[in-house]
Order: sequence, then C-alpha cells, then structure tokens
Amino acid sequence: MSRRVLGLVRKEFAQIVRDGPLVFILLWTFTVAIYTAGNSRAADVDRIPTAIFDLSQSAASRDFLSHLRPPYFKIVGYLVTEDDVGRWLDEGRASIVVLVPPDFQRRIAAGDTAHVQVLTDGALATSATVAIAYIAGISGQYSASLVARRSGAATARLPAIDERLRVRFNPNMLSTWFGSLLELMTMFAMVSLLLTAANMVREKEHGTLEQLLVSPARPVEIFVAKIVPTLIIVLLLSGLSFLLVLRPLFHVPIRGSLPLFYAGAALFVFAMTSLGMAIAVVATTLAQAMMIMILILQPMIFLSGAWNPPEAMIPWLRAVGMLSPLRYFIDFGYSVILKGSSAAVVAPDLAAIAILGTAMFAFSIGWFRRSLR
Repeated sequence: MSRRVLGLVRKEFAQIVRDGPLVFILLWTFTVAIYTAGNSRAADVDRIPTAIFDLSQSAASRDFLSHLRPPYFKIVGYLVTEDDVGRWLDEGRASIVVLVPPDFQRRIAAGDTAHVQVLTDGALATSATVAIAYIAGISGQYSASLVARRSGAATARLPAIDERLRVRFNPNMLSTWFGSLLELMTMFAMVSLLLTAANMVREKEHGTLEQLLVSPARPVEIFVAKIVPTLIIVLLLSGLSFLLVLRPLFHVPIRGSLPLFYAGAALFVFAMTSLGMAIAVVATTLAQAMMIMILILQPMIFLSGAWNPPEAMIPWLRAVGMLSPLRYFIDFGYSVILKGSSAAVVAPDLAAIAILGTAMFAFSIGWFRRSLR
C-alpha cells in the first residue's frame, strides 16, 4: 500500500510542478496577496484628508483645530466660501470638512456651549465612522482642558476617574497584524480546496481517473495521494509567508509554538482537502468545481467570526458557523501566534477541526464509492 501511495504522491507533485501558471498563483497567493491584505487597512484612520472651514478665525478656533494632526488627520486645505465645502467633498479632495462657526470664540469666552460641524464622505462608511469618533474624542478632551483651565486649583480637589487602558497581545492596535494573519489562514482554506478539487476534476476531464480506478490503488489510497501533496505544499508556502512577509514587513510576533501551529494547520488542511475531494466528486468540470467552491467558501469566511464576532450573529447563523473548520482554525491561529497559548488551551479547537475533518473525509470516500457503483 505504501509503495502505491508514494508513487501516486510523486505523480501529483510532478503534475503541480509542471503547471507553471499554478505555481505562480500559489507563490503570489502566499506572498503578494498577504502583503496587500495586510496593508489594506480600511478600518484605520491614517492621515485622512481633512479640509477646514474656519468662520471664527480666532485664537480659540486655532487652538481647537491644532489637535487635528497626523497620524490620524492631514489638513489638505482651508476653505474660503460655503460652496467650497460641497465641491471638495464631491471631487474627493477631502474626506472630512470641519466647520467652525463665527461665534465659536464668543461662546467659549462666555462659558456657553460652542458647536463644531463635521461633514464627512459617507461612501467609506467605516473610515468615516472612526474619524467622527476621533473628532468627538478630541472635542471632549478640548472641553475638559477648558474646564480645567477655568477652574484652576478647585478642579484638582474634585473626584475623578483615572482611566488607564491596557491592550493585550496587540498593544499598538496594528490592523496589519490582524489583516495579514487572517489572510494567511483564509489562504490555507482557499488553496487547500482549490488544489485538491482542481486536480481531481482535471483527472475526470482528461480521462485519467478511469486509469487510476483500474489500477491496484484503492479509493482511499487515491484520496490520500491527492491530499498529501496539498498538505505539504500549503505548509511550505505558509512558512514562506512568515519568512518574507509577516515577520520582516509587518513584524508580526510569534509568541507561541510554531510546531503547535503547524500541527493545527495540518489538521485544518486535511479537513479542507477532504471537503475539496467531496466537491470534486460532485463536479464534472473545473468550472462547476470553482462555482461550488465559491458557494461554500464565502459563507464559511463570513460565519467564521473573522469580521463579526460570533456573539453578534443571530443564534441559527452562529450554530451553522460551528460546522465550519475555519472558525476554529482562526481562533486557534490567533491564540497560538499572538497570544502564545499552549496546547491545553487550544485543544478544543484542535478537537473540533479533527472531528470535522474526519467526517468530511469519510463523507468524501463514501460519496466517491457510491458514484462508482
């Protein structure tokens, strides 16, 4: 049995290596694609173009506007007329316009409430929401500083809450760590499905599957020979991602055990390749396999908890998401790489991945044998 499997594994490796476009796609997926995903920080506010329409032209307005500085805001211009406000937003020259009314100085001097208007381009809703929250925080801090200046020593005797926020595992709140790791784990799933499904369907299209079936190899051996090359290739390419992208470019820390991470990754790749084999058994052409893969992969990503916490989902969607190996693998990956969790902590995730992978492998084998009859 081992000699037959080794021979089939060598055949699969030879087919993959000879496919130049496929090799290029694999290298691109685990390097450039991860780098691009890590840098596409849609939720971050970084030097957002801001225009100022200061109708007050006073010391108080200049003091307030001086807080809108990098790295969050970048002043791109000072507007003169009211028509400039809409034009700058429509033309995309500014994403935010801060309007200071003429009575800003007078209201502050009189101890009244002063108002500031913020107009934002809502096309990028996430960045706009975060930017408005930043400006609201700046306004709150500026108001507190005004109260402290006026109250003087009396304020020092008032009770106050000293809030000291500590962020664990990602103290600088770098979304590049989150984005690049998430893309890497998503590529584990995508490439595992793609390679196994494409290789099996190609055997069907070229008529070589029948040759495998009349050979001494059993269906289980054929499946193992399809899975092993994908497992080795994906793990090697993920190591390339750590060496070329995650560590040198994004400085992602590796706080946990890499052998533990790759053990979990091997289990996950086994689960996804088993699912890929099931797709290949159902599909008759490569186009059908790609469409089925999209129908499965997209809901799997959305329900994995990567973009929305499972607690925010409605109960039945949360229950469906628990059938996805990607959900457990994402929890496992972040726990090991960023948190440095031990095997005892991530054991439930590993057990869930192993159970789902075994079930998918058994289903694929059963479906394949049924189709042969």
